[in-house]
Amino acid sequence: MIEITFHGAARTVTGSQHLVTINGRQILLDCGLFQGPRQLSYERNRHLPFRVADVDVLVLSHAHIDHSGNIPNLVKGGFRGDIVSTYATRDLCAIMLRDSAKIQEQDIQYLNKKRARQSMPPIEPLYDMADAVQSLKHFVGIGYDRPYQLLPGVTLTFYDAGHMLGSAIVVLDIEDEANKQQLRLVFSGDLGRPNIPILRDPTFINEADVLIIESTYGNRDHDDVEEASDKLERTINETYKRGGKIIVPAFAVGRTQELVYRLHQLVKARDVPPDLPVYVDSPLAIDATGIYRLHPEAYDEEVADFLLTSRGNDPFGFDMMRYTRSTAESKELNFLRRPAVIISASGMAEAGRILHHLKNNIEDPRNTILIVGWQAPDTLGRRLVEEQRRVKIFGEEYDLKAQVVTINGFSAHADRSELLAWTSHLRPRPRHAYIVHGEEDAAKALAQALEHEQGFPDVHIPTLGQSFAV
Repeated sequence: MIEITFHGAARTVTGSQHLVTINGRQILLDCGLFQGPRQLSYERNRHLPFRVADVDVLVLSHAHIDHSGNIPNLVKGGFRGDIVSTYATRDLCAIMLRDSAKIQEQDIQYLNKKRARQSMPPIEPLYDMADAVQSLKHFVGIGYDRPYQLLPGVTLTFYDAGHMLGSAIVVLDIEDEANKQQLRLVFSGDLGRPNIPILRDPTFINEADVLIIESTYGNRDHDDVEEASDKLERTINETYKRGGKIIVPAFAVGRTQELVYRLHQLVKARDVPPDLPVYVDSPLAIDATGIYRLHPEAYDEEVADFLLTSRGNDPFGFDMMRYTRSTAESKELNFLRRPAVIISASGMAEAGRILHHLKNNIEDPRNTILIVGWQAPDTLGRRLVEEQRRVKIFGEEYDLKAQVVTINGFSAHADRSELLAWTSHLRPRPRHAYIVHGEEDAAKALAQALEHEQGFPDVHIPTLGQSFAV
């Protein structure tokens, strides 16, 4: 018998964790951090909802923190198995998990100061830098399209998901000993989009008995990609004419590299001023860009052609491009008195250097705050998208006088139509389908489409902790 228990990303888009029990062995699909209100997040992430020592192996779909971020806590809690991922995912985790540990330590340090003032005992971070480094020893890298014996009777194959560097669709071909049958379980991970720069398109899978699929945008479609590029060009030129700066909160891994590549193309075509400086102010983004450079095997034909035809053969660097690593270099950007593009993390403007850039530029109507990704409720990014008149940064209120421009076409997640195009290749339809990694409305909309438009016979939207026998 095969049992699947959904311990995360159930009716929400964070904390991916799915435990699959096969022939008495346990496979964990992803081990992500739940991201939400501080106290709830701390408790959910600290107390893993299964016996850690019983997990035999972890299969990691990709490196984003909502899929990988609780791995150090898993290892700290007694996990001793392999963590199997693509090579690029392992490389990205080497920087992202250490960065996450640093954030954990800083957050707890801040929280403990408040607790001390209230005569409350200190609390510990979920994990520290040593835990993050220790977890890296468990990683085993494998290539796309290369079958790998994960456990007796279980063969794993990764296929390109096109979502971020190293992202994978997980395919498990299983010999079910109890029922004497062959079964294929497919976990989409996070599916990317076709025709997006840098990465290859998501791979179509033709066969699945059991499907676990994300639904982030299960109820809506994105803006056209070309329209998004035109809007980026227009926003830059209008802000430049006003003498303002463009401040971009962007995820350090994925979105930043795509933006830099698009800006490179605009500069090369002289569609934006060639003397406009572009700054990437994020140490993590700089490290991640270095890893992107190491994995040309993941590039699509567009970038491969760009490398061959461009005089500057680096898709992530050009004459006016500057990467600022040190705190001193970051602070110098506060004194810029000319138009510039500043890209900085975090993507939802909740932490990191972007807060300083927003604080220093939000009250100048010449400037533009450019939002290029989905913003979760109760984040500063969402408040900016909603154009709230006054917003808090570092505990102080500021008037929102800068222009706010939102571009939705740069999402790295497949939209509703793209998800359904991907599932349409599954013939015959999977016997069982489980909708995860989506807000409830998005998950329900995708479930209805799978049932009524594509004839899926058995579709579920799991609740947190719910188990299914297959």
